[in-house]
Amino acid sequence: MDAFYASVELLRYPELRGRPVVVGGGRRHAPVRDANGAWRFSELADYTGRGVITTSTYEARDLGVFSGMPTMKAALRAPHAVLLPVDFDSYRRYSRMFKAAVREIAPVVEDRGIDEIYIDLTDVPGAREPVGHDPLGGVRAIALEIKNNVRRTTGLTCSIGVTPNKLLSKIASELDKPDGLTLLTLDDVPRRIWPLPARKVNGIGPKAAAKLDTLGIHTVGELAAKDLAWLGTHFTPRTARWLHDVSHGIDDRAVVTESEPVSMSRETTFDRDLHAKRDRAELGEVFTALCHQVAADLARKGYVGRTVGIKLRFDDFRTVTRDHSVPAAEATADPDLIRHLAGQCLKRVDLTRRLRLLGVRVGGLSRPRAPGGLAPAPGGVRGRARAAAPAEAVPDEPTLF
Repeated sequence: MDAFYASVELLRYPELRGRPVVVGGGRRHAPVRDANGAWRFSELADYTGRGVITTSTYEARDLGVFSGMPTMKAALRAPHAVLLPVDFDSYRRYSRMFKAAVREIAPVVEDRGIDEIYIDLTDVPGAREPVGHDPLGGVRAIALEIKNNVRRTTGLTCSIGVTPNKLLSKIASELDKPDGLTLLTLDDVPRRIWPLPARKVNGIGPKAAAKLDTLGIHTVGELAAKDLAWLGTHFTPRTARWLHDVSHGIDDRAVVTESEPVSMSRETTFDRDLHAKRDRAELGEVFTALCHQVAADLARKGYVGRTVGIKLRFDDFRTVTRDHSVPAAEATADPDLIRHLAGQCLKRVDLTRRLRLLGVRVGGLSRPRAPGGLAPAPGGVRGRARAAAPAEAVPDEPTLF
C-alpha cells in the first residue's frame, strides 16, 4: 500500500491532498474545527517532544521527511508540514479491507503486516496466457484487476511488483511507487536490479551494507560480479551463498498462507524523561495502559501467551529487557495478569535512572485450548510468580509503578 497510514488520513481529510503531511503525533495534535466549521491542523513547527514519524505523504518525503525520523528533526526540514495523530483502529480496518479485496481475485496470500502482502498468481485463471503480443499480458491484467479492486474497495492506491519470486517482487513493488505496477522476469535483472544499491535487497541491512561498502561493493550488480569463492573468503558459507543467489535474483521461498506470530508488544516513548519515584503515578497509568493494549491485541487475534516481558530505555539510552514465564497451561490474555507479571519483571531492574521508553511484550503464544478459555485463575499464576521472582531489586528504592 502507498504511504498507507497517511493515505488513510487523506480519505478523512481530503483537503490535505497535495500538501506535505506526516503521521506520528499524539492526541493533542488532533485537528479541531474553527468557528466556521473548517478543520485547523497542527504543523510540525508546533511540535515539542521526542516522538518519531510513523509515516509521511510523498510530498513530505520530497522534503526529506521519512518514517522513523525524530519528529523534531523532521520539523527542521518541513516546519509547515501538517502533523496528524496516529489512528491504528482505522489503519487495521483498512488493512482488512484491502486484503479482502485482493483475496476476491487471488486467494493465495501471505500476510506480511498491516500494509504489505505477497500473492501467488501462479494458478489464477488466465495468469499464464499472453495477450496479443504481450507474453505477460494475462498476469498484467490480473495485477491491474487487483489494483482496481483495492481502489474500489478502499479508495486507496497500491503498488504491485509481479516477478518469479518473493525477493524480486519486494524490490519491484518499490520501483514505481506510488500507484505502480512493475513486471520483471529473470532476464530483466541485469537492467532493472543490478544498478540498484545493494541495501535495496531485503535482508541486506545497515551492517551488511557497511561491510559490502568496505569491500568496494555498492550495487547489486557489483555483488553479482563476485563469484561464490570470493564471497566465501569474506562471509560465512551460508551468507556467501545467500548473497550470491539474491544478487542474481534467485529465491525459492514459497508464499506461506498460514503463520503464527511469535509475540505481541506495545511500547511508548515519553515526551520527557520520567522517574520511577517522582513520576510514579504517570508511569503506572502508562504501564497499565500498555498491558491492556497488548491484552486487547491478543484477544482480538485469539491468542494467549505464557511469557510476559518488559522493555525499558533509560535517559542514557541504555536498553534493558526482562521476561517472566508461567506454565503453558496458565497462558493468558487477561490484562490484569499481564500487568501483574510485567510488574514482577520490574522488580528485577534498577529504576534509579529516569526512563525515556517503556514497553510490554507477551510471547510464547498459543491458541486457547477451549472456546473462551483464556486466562487461568489469578491465584495460581500470581502465587508462582511471587515464588519464582529473582531477588534483583534495588534495596530501599521503589521497584514498581
